[in-house]
Amino acid sequence: MNFIDLRAKQRIALSTYFFLSGICFATWASRIPTIKTFFNLNDAELGTILIAMPVSSLIGLPISGWLVSKFDSRIPLIFAFVFFAVSLASIGFATSTFALVLSISGFAFCLRILNISINTQSITLQKKYEKRVVGAFHGLWSTGGVIGVAFSTLMVKFNVPIHIHMLGIAIFGLIVALITFRFTLKNDKSPSGNKLIISKPDPYIMFLGILIFFGAVCEGGMFDWSGVYFKEVLKEDVFTYGYLMFMITMALSRFFSDRLVSGIGILKTYFLSGSLITTGILIAVVFPQFWTALFGFLLVGFGTAAIFPVTMSLAGLSKKYSPGMAISIVTTYAILGMLIGPPLIGYLSHAFGLEKAFLLFVLIGILFIPVSNKMFKLKVQQQE
Repeated sequence: MNFIDLRAKQRIALSTYFFLSGICFATWASRIPTIKTFFNLNDAELGTILIAMPVSSLIGLPISGWLVSKFDSRIPLIFAFVFFAVSLASIGFATSTFALVLSISGFAFCLRILNISINTQSITLQKKYEKRVVGAFHGLWSTGGVIGVAFSTLMVKFNVPIHIHMLGIAIFGLIVALITFRFTLKNDKSPSGNKLIISKPDPYIMFLGILIFFGAVCEGGMFDWSGVYFKEVLKEDVFTYGYLMFMITMALSRFFSDRLVSGIGILKTYFLSGSLITTGILIAVVFPQFWTALFGFLLVGFGTAAIFPVTMSLAGLSKKYSPGMAISIVTTYAILGMLIGPPLIGYLSHAFGLEKAFLLFVLIGILFIPVSNKMFKLKVQQQE
């Protein structure tokens, strides 16, 4: 009975951190058009500034991997979240591009450590359950994102200053995070598989990395550019509607992603994801009207939903690395996706227009099919 009670408390605490992370990230991403207008940035300039996030994440990656291999993951988790919230608030108060880039860099650096920590905890907690629960954690991240975007929509609609908005979210996040910290998992440091082996890349991990790279390009692009698309292509004053629809459908889907994988299998899940992303973007680009674009972004939300939770779960099954190290390695590919995707959209948009730039996501959606097929074959070989 005590075990059941402790397990439930740990799940609630970890769910809270996924939820808070989603709220904070969505708060930043949904106000990118506000920042673009405030600093009078063109698409290429915004793309260049957005590079600060993945570069800082890439810097934080080896540090986060080292931290979860040396300490229980709850230690870097709490320190990262505190500075993550502080960085979010500082973005709202930035009055120069230098201060903005510095704040964004700190935000991304702490987010990387936070993500590695909570995903390591989720893999550990999964071992205490017979049914899959990892997808539900990512669903709560997306739910936090929905709440964050919905709240941002109200802030935009009523012209609440960005610094007040971000400061309020940061304070809320800190209070809740500190209250729930004592229920996070303890003693989860893995005794083996914590060293990065510099040799020929593990094919299984490499193809998982490519899949999550594709997912990161799509998610990162939607996070950073969906609001700009609605504001500048569709000329919508309340520019968060598309991002909100994307986040709602992604959140709902993630709560069912575990059931989906159990029902149709891993390979068909990736096939479905790629097909929905491709179809959704084509609808939004070919028919650039409010309702059609909204429906297109809805499909993209469904398509991207399962990619991260499924891929992270598969990484945790690695025979070569501990869950924390495997997640850290796969996350490197995700960061590269974030590094290349959003800035590339900015440069393509500056050269050809945002509608044509979004066709990059169509190509990514198509590539999911052959790459996931190769990964699945490697997974079968690993199990033999």
